[in-house]
Amino acid sequence: MSFEVPEDRKYLESHEWVEQSDDTAKIGISDFAQDELGDVVFVELPDEGDDVTQGDEFGVVESIKAVSDLYSPVSGSVTAVNDALENEPELVNDDPFGDGWMMEVELDDAGELDDLLSAEEYREQIE
Repeated sequence: MSFEVPEDRKYLESHEWVEQSDDTAKIGISDFAQDELGDVVFVELPDEGDDVTQGDEFGVVESIKAVSDLYSPVSGSVTAVNDALENEPELVNDDPFGDGWMMEVELDDAGELDDLLSAEEYREQIE
């Protein structure tokens, strides 16, 4: 089975992705992760203004199969959360790299992105 792994993102081994745009980063979970979880029924996210730390838990995703913690690929302040997931958690399954994004973070240190997996490295991990 082949999974989408966009080249313009970095990845955590725990299957979260981050897409950098200047001083902010959009974060979600990978196509592989949503497939492993099955149908997502609930997503718990931080509040705007909360601080997150690279490698620390920032939320929870619940599916018909499992409950999984979400880990932040970067440190910073949460500037936006995807409120649509409250009523439509299935967006995580339908479009994990688009409408299923989870939060945006103002980066404390863009250098942290260097610690993450490239698309090629992540693809090797999941194949």
